Amino acid sequence: MDTQTILEKQRRYLWPNHILYYTDPLPLDHGEGLLVWDTDGNRYLDFFGGILTTSVGHNHPKVVEAAQEQTARLIHSSTLYPNENHVKLAEKIAGIAPGDLETSYFHNSGSEANEAAVLLAQIYTGNREIVALRHGYSGKTQLAMSLTAQASWRMGPTFSPDIKHAHNAYCYRCPLKLTYPSCDVACAQDVEDVIRTQTSGRIAAVLLEPIQGVGGFVTPPPEYFMIVAEIARQYGGLVIIDEVQTGFGRTGGFWFGIQHWDVQPDIMTMAKGIANGFPLSNCITRREIADAMVGAGLTISTFGGNPVSTAASLATIEVMEEEAPPQRSAVLGARLRAGLDAFCERYPLIGEVRGKGLMQGIEMVNGPDREPAPQAVNQLFEEARTRGLLIGKGGLYGNVVRIAPALTVTEEQIDEALLILDASLAAVHEGMGVE
Repeated sequence: MDTQTILEKQRRYLWPNHILYYTDPLPLDHGEGLLVWDTDGNRYLDFFGGILTTSVGHNHPKVVEAAQEQTARLIHSSTLYPNENHVKLAEKIAGIAPGDLETSYFHNSGSEANEAAVLLAQIYTGNREIVALRHGYSGKTQLAMSLTAQASWRMGPTFSPDIKHAHNAYCYRCPLKLTYPSCDVACAQDVEDVIRTQTSGRIAAVLLEPIQGVGGFVTPPPEYFMIVAEIARQYGGLVIIDEVQTGFGRTGGFWFGIQHWDVQPDIMTMAKGIANGFPLSNCITRREIADAMVGAGLTISTFGGNPVSTAASLATIEVMEEEAPPQRSAVLGARLRAGLDAFCERYPLIGEVRGKGLMQGIEMVNGPDREPAPQAVNQLFEEARTRGLLIGKGGLYGNVVRIAPALTVTEEQIDEALLILDASLAAVHEGMGVE
């Protein structure tokens, strides 16, 4: 099917609120590693990976082989029947998860995993209210949109009254107009203020992304999560860590992002990079917390723990261990970050570079007042695409470029991407008359 036919059928048969990147949307045809080709045969270096999901590159042969072998044996069974891949994957993740997290429930998406985490916290603690963070994103189901704190991602007339939102640790645009470190991390203390003024005084949990993904790769200072976790537990709550985007070595050095902040989650969710593009997510917790679900009501998952998706996940983690472990992501992430930091010194439209490992963001701004510059991001998108590089974007103001290549990226591919970004940034500055 040619490009024009795909786009015509997209307009006719799919809901019109599908977000499509680029002025002229880009139908992709096939991929290999970090490369993808569109339906017109153009080649691109993919540095967004289906929203941080193709974690070991497109069509990795080991993942493809594992999925094909399982497809030939058994495609589906539901959670009513145990299957080998399901239990093997649960055991594998228990082995790499921080602390004593060892008991899993698999779903299809990050939205479902986050909903399960909230339900589990409410049942275990007997409390209802959840504190989430402003600028956070938790998914597209009704409860997940209640957890989300960006107006553009919240649809519908009904949101859960149990969800309260505290300030996030957005140091570049501090909501309290303070400066780190003299601020004493006042944004973390806001969690306690929210609990004391907007809840019953007893909460079920706080839900936190180590680095806010859709929020624009907002990365908190070292003390932030430890303070928030202590506050949550003081008021009867659990600590839920949303690793949907940060999990599986993405942030470098550790398997999960929260480990950079030395905080032990009570519940942790993960998705996206878990199975290199196969639909799968997980909610993992301690045994005594999971036991609270016994007798709480009936539950099954038709597609959770699917034999093919779990086979793909096992293969994906094996590839990470053999070819792209967390320490490698730290080294290559440092190479990427050094190049981006150099751009920050040279290009006035870049206000800040932030992130960890292979999860780096560029905030684009206008002038000394740091006015968000989403138009600069849109122009950078077009310029980078023209030169053969695919990137992502996000942030409450739509002014953050998100750069997150597969963990199997090479030094040469990082250098190629930086060269393209350099030329693209120069073109944007020239086009906007910024010197």
